[in-house]
Amino acid sequence: MSIKELQELIKLINRYKLAEFNMKDGDFEIFIRSDQDPIEGPIQQVVQMPQPAFMQAPAAMPAAPAAAAATAPAADAAAPASSAGPDESKLVAVKSPMVGTFYRSSSPDKPAFVKVGDSINKGDVVCIIEAMKLFNEIESEVSGTIVKVLVEDAQPVEYDQVLFMVDPG
Repeated sequence: MSIKELQELIKLINRYKLAEFNMKDGDFEIFIRSDQDPIEGPIQQVVQMPQPAFMQAPAAMPAAPAAAAATAPAADAAAPASSAGPDESKLVAVKSPMVGTFYRSSSPDKPAFVKVGDSINKGDVVCIIEAMKLFNEIESEVSGTIVKVLVEDAQPVEYDQVLFMVDPG
């Protein structure tokens, strides 16, 4: 099952508010449990996937950026303090579509895909999430301006965790 198929599966499970989902296809097995409050929505989600006996990243993918955290400027991690900032209620969250390790750039010697103040379009790559030795480019589902980066480089992230806040205006 590809990452895109897995993302679509999780979206369907959330849309239909399934409490549990289990699927087995050959050696691949996935079990997803979601404890939901009928008013508030999902409280907790657990995704368990056994790692296949063999899985190799494509040769074109970069090596894990272990030292990337030291190269990222600390100023990018928070929005600038300004009295004329964007209206917080209009900000849109860019969330993680999977569990993995968050990287702001494709390798330690490359610049971050986006930083606070950058304009992005729908479909632009905003970060990479490494999951099971595969590097997945995460694309924005909204156009606008990056206002906040909420995750540090090389930090583990969970499914549906907010990564960026975007001002669509």
